[in-house]
Amino acid sequence: EEERAAAVTANSSPVVQNLAAYIKQKWMYARMAKEYTIEQQMLKCVRQRRGMYDPDKLAQLREQGSSTIYMMLTSNKCRAASSWLRDVVMSTPEEKPWSLRPSPIPDMEPDILQDLMMRAQQKLEMMLRSGINPTDVEVRQMLLDLKDAAYRELGEIAEETAKRMEKKMHQQMIEGQWTTAFAQFIDDLVTFPAAILKGPVVRNRPELKWVKLPDGSYDLQVQKTLALEWERVSPFNIYPAPDASTINDGYLIERHKLSRADLHELIGVDGYSDGAIRQVLEAYGKGGLREWIYVDLTRATAEGKSTTAAGQNPSELIDALQFWGSVQGRLLIDWGMSPEEVPDPMAEYPIEAWLIGTWIIKAVINPDPLGRKPYYKTSYEEVPGAFWGNSVADLCRDVQDVCNAAARSLVNNMSLASGPQVVYNIDRLPEGENITQLYPWKVWQVTSDPLGANQTPVTFYQPSSQANELMMVYERFATLADEYTGIPRYMTGGTPAGGAGRTASGMSMLMTNAGKSIKQVIANIDEHVIKPCIDRLYYYNMRYSDDPDLKGDVDIVARGAASILEKESAQQRRNEFLGLALNSPVAQQVVGIEGIAELLRQTAMT
Repeated sequence: EEERAAAVTANSSPVVQNLAAYIKQKWMYARMAKEYTIEQQMLKCVRQRRGMYDPDKLAQLREQGSSTIYMMLTSNKCRAASSWLRDVVMSTPEEKPWSLRPSPIPDMEPDILQDLMMRAQQKLEMMLRSGINPTDVEVRQMLLDLKDAAYRELGEIAEETAKRMEKKMHQQMIEGQWTTAFAQFIDDLVTFPAAILKGPVVRNRPELKWVKLPDGSYDLQVQKTLALEWERVSPFNIYPAPDASTINDGYLIERHKLSRADLHELIGVDGYSDGAIRQVLEAYGKGGLREWIYVDLTRATAEGKSTTAAGQNPSELIDALQFWGSVQGRLLIDWGMSPEEVPDPMAEYPIEAWLIGTWIIKAVINPDPLGRKPYYKTSYEEVPGAFWGNSVADLCRDVQDVCNAAARSLVNNMSLASGPQVVYNIDRLPEGENITQLYPWKVWQVTSDPLGANQTPVTFYQPSSQANELMMVYERFATLADEYTGIPRYMTGGTPAGGAGRTASGMSMLMTNAGKSIKQVIANIDEHVIKPCIDRLYYYNMRYSDDPDLKGDVDIVARGAASILEKESAQQRRNEFLGLALNSPVAQQVVGIEGIAELLRQTAMT
């Protein structure tokens, strides 16, 4: 009862109520900016990949009696791009798309610098006592030699520290479901105008652990531990500021759909109000809280999920808004905080706040020293100055529409040209005769022409087939999809039509050129996702880890784009050396049969 009363009192304070109103206002602005443009674009992307027409287009086709065939061109391109990116960035769980290396010039700590100066002074005094009076140049060279020796020693220490830190971070990412989240992120990248990855996030997760009992035996018990986790965030649930270009521009709101179990796991996590969470579970835990917006129903339909009428919440999920942004000190003072708590009224204070209904369950200063948000965003094709870019589905949308139109026309024409059209004079039919079917050896019964003109009572007309022309249109625009998306069909097993693709070396050249387009996508992932994500985890360990052997000055290297260059270069050198070994008798004698066999095996495997 005391905890409940304290939560009610805290939530009804002017500061909290004004903060809740402030978040709702920002939520309204962000939702309106996204609702009529980006959300419609994302819905089109989902329908394209699933092979579905937009509802208005489908209604028009059915009204016309046209075929509703949908060519899965976008789905094929998205699968190819996703497989290509996975092969480069995350080919195996053990092969990381990042690494740590010590800084070329490690930071020299003050105590090491002081020790270095003492050693230089002692050496200089020894030289003076020995009667050696060094010149300024000699003193300077002596100092440089001592400094270089200190840097070499620091470099060795930093290298060992970097290896230990890299091993620990890799283990943290495996345990935090990084691989699963990143695979889902890649699927979003090729489907939506932007893909978002989040982490590391601290959560209270249950784990099975063996506990030693007083009698010496062991028992398997469930214990809750704080764990770091990564997750993919659906682009539908991210609402940036209307004028934002990147994640850290302005405010950002993530819309959560929490189950009661998800909400209960936040109890005990640092920064959350346990009393407020319990009040939310009591108020909304039985029927849930669903703040319906326009995109919910259409999104569920596009994703193939069962839909219910607005206002119903069969899953009893609880909607929550996670707000990341800055609040001016003047507003905090106006809301009731004291000048002692807000020393600079004109300063911006980055905060994180959770709003559920009318309850603020968390309101803290952003723990990142630079005020950065734990989200990482990029697009398959970045648009300068825009938050949302273009996906594979966006790049081939016009081509998809033309291919669908050609396929529909082809099916309609094939059905019409598959047999003759029959025209008959209804006045020449005997009484009770009704011609509705056409089949071989049909006997036609007609009456004589009352006008005596002897006109044919039944006329057959064979519609012409336009299949060749329509197939040419389809093939031409399907080829344009290769150019627009940068994903040629031979990357998925198809064969290029003639040209350089007829030879092995020509095919290798084509694949190398095709890789240039994907390098930019991988570079976007490296720069905007992998590097800042690893950087955040590194500084988390530097800040909160108790192991001094992990702490050191390192640089983070994202290796996605570099790895594809290494693979291409290695493959090219291997092919050149194999050609030399096969064509040169001298090289064959040096390498030998076993060496050539090994080269052939490696070439075949790649």
